[in-house]
Amino acid sequence: MNTQNLNISTLVGLPFAVAASAILPVLLYTLYWKGFTTRGATWGIFGGLLSAMLLVLFSPAVSGNPTALPPDSDFAIFPLRNPGLVSIPIGFLLGWLGSVLDPHGPGDAKFTEVDRRIAAGTRTG
Repeated sequence: MNTQNLNISTLVGLPFAVAASAILPVLLYTLYWKGFTTRGATWGIFGGLLSAMLLVLFSPAVSGNPTALPPDSDFAIFPLRNPGLVSIPIGFLLGWLGSVLDPHGPGDAKFTEVDRRIAAGTRTG
C-alpha cells in the first residue's frame, strides 16, 4: 500500500537497472570476449547486483523526497534516482577484473574441447 502513490516509472525502472547491472556485463563478455572466465562471471553478476541494490537503497528514489517510500526520512547519499549509470560499469569492471585475476584462465583444454563439440553439434559426453 505504501507504493500506491509513487511514480510508476521509478517502480519499473529500478528493477530493470538492477537486472541490467547483473546480467548485461556477463552476457556481453560471454558473447564477445574469449578470455572471460567463470570467476569473471561470478564477480560481474554479484558485483553489479550488490552495487545496484546499495545505490538504490541510498538514492532519492527511496528517501529524501515527498514521493519516496518513507517520505519523512532522508538518508539519500547517492544523487541519482536510477543506479544503472554507475552500477552497470561496476559490473563490467568486476567481470573484467575477475577474469584477469583468475589463475586458471580461459585456456583450459577441457573447456575448449566442450566448446568445439557444442559448436559442431556433436555429443559432449
